[in-house]
Amino acid sequence: MIELSVNVDHVATVREARKGLEPDPVAAAIEAEVAGASGITVHLREDRRHIQDRDLRVLREMVKTKLNMEMAATEEMISIAIAIRPDLVTLVPEKRAELTTEGGLNIVGQEEALQKAISTLQEAGIVVSLFIDPDLSQVQASARVRANCVEIHTGRYAEAFRSLQEELEMDRIINAASLAAKLGMRVHGGHGLNYQNIGKLVDKGKEIQEVSIGHSIVARSLFVGMAEAVREMLRLLSR
Repeated sequence: MIELSVNVDHVATVREARKGLEPDPVAAAIEAEVAGASGITVHLREDRRHIQDRDLRVLREMVKTKLNMEMAATEEMISIAIAIRPDLVTLVPEKRAELTTEGGLNIVGQEEALQKAISTLQEAGIVVSLFIDPDLSQVQASARVRANCVEIHTGRYAEAFRSLQEELEMDRIINAASLAAKLGMRVHGGHGLNYQNIGKLVDKGKEIQEVSIGHSIVARSLFVGMAEAVREMLRLLSR
């Protein structure tokens, strides 16, 4: 069964709309774990638009499964990660104007800088993943910079779901995942995955060991609660 890491960023997004105390992303994370999630994902952004530093500190104390910290490969974030010690760091591209992460890291264009960041994190005992597009050259570059894991960007597949491009995008994911596994990296997937499109990824993405899903689960939780939203997704992952 593919493992599920629940991203609770959007719980914090609702809280920050009023700059208050609720809803609490830590409480959401605890519910997700109790319901069977294998991990919790949060993205600490430079502009702190949703997850705050305190959230990360409290989550590190409370999460019993695996804490995945998404972040840009900046000196500030590397220092925070080393202080907090998440179980996993996923390096992602980041732009201030974007609503959500728009694509994968260009590993090929910055191998030296990324290898330095990865080594620093790994020396602190942190497993490092790279968020990449399903492109074979990016997979190969990820292996060259010694990443432990890659998270394949599934956004284009999600956008193409039930269109003529769907099979093409799925093939790109499958080929990238297969190569990453052959090169000795753990394979994750994420971005845009929901209750409708996850089935095909489960059926065909045999090399994918974990998915990170946030927006869809948080949206569903408004109607059925976080625990049931997580359980519904787990049932789809285990089919």
